[in-house]
Amino acid sequence: MNGFGYLRPGSVQEAAEAYAAHPGARYLAGGTNLVDLMKLGVERPALLIDIGRLPLDALEELPDGSLRVGATVRNSDLAADPRVRDRWPALSQALLSGASAQLRNAATTGGNLLQRTRCPYFQDVDKPCNKREPGTGCAARAGVHRDHAVLGHSEQCIATHPSDMAVALAALDARVELYGTEGTRSMPVADFHRLPGEHPDRDTWIRPGELITGVLLPAATARVPSAYRKARDRASYAFALASVAVALRVTDGIVDQVGIAFGGLAHRPWRARHTELALLGGPAGPDAFEGAVALELAHAEPLRDNAYKVSLARNLALDVLNRLAPAPAPA
Repeated sequence: MNGFGYLRPGSVQEAAEAYAAHPGARYLAGGTNLVDLMKLGVERPALLIDIGRLPLDALEELPDGSLRVGATVRNSDLAADPRVRDRWPALSQALLSGASAQLRNAATTGGNLLQRTRCPYFQDVDKPCNKREPGTGCAARAGVHRDHAVLGHSEQCIATHPSDMAVALAALDARVELYGTEGTRSMPVADFHRLPGEHPDRDTWIRPGELITGVLLPAATARVPSAYRKARDRASYAFALASVAVALRVTDGIVDQVGIAFGGLAHRPWRARHTELALLGGPAGPDAFEGAVALELAHAEPLRDNAYKVSLARNLALDVLNRLAPAPAPA
């Protein structure tokens, strides 16, 4: 591990200013991803800014029924919170399907959103990787890419985003709140992560020096029936081959609210807008669900070894949609 500086700021403002003033700085909270990447030589920060003791660890219920989740709220605490389990169950399910209990006790909300891909070529500094070192190439394209992207990838990068939590947040219309030297702003979690394009080294739309301060779970999706399902190689502590989060409300047989996001298929949580548009305002049922999901997955471009992901994602989505839809009234 290379030498680095260490700073424990006393405020969010001090943290953002220090980050902006030190190129190559990194924020440290739980460290469950960053420290691993430092050990591998993938990350070589000049300065670690420890935000773990800043007052960003609260779960705050707002008057409109939304819930603000502080950036350093631990994944285990968020998953276990009764309000989350009752009102946004897909989020709790997604968190509990990720990592191990020990890691969930350390990992934070902001860190989960900012975790980097688990592509083995990205993690191996002896292999070319445009995400790690732009312009060197993508070893995964000709190498082993069974776990890689089928949607939204580019010639530059075929890596997938590893978060379970972010997939649920995207489907639930959550927003990420940011603070930087230019002030505060928020944006939908579904838009926070980038597709690789020509710049796969840029994972998100976060601006230089900005700090995630929290995530807002909106009242509009509270208590809308939701669920998360994940397929993986083993039942514990494995990243998704494919996953899906669905929020679905059906009234008198008609879909009047729907949010769907896939995980494990793309460089970011993939919001299934084509499926949602096809379902909204129409009848709920197996035939409608199958046709709508097919519209989304028709845009997939599988590689040599990962075409299985398309049918896997389809089956996961149909299973969750059919489970959430109320049974039709008897004739």
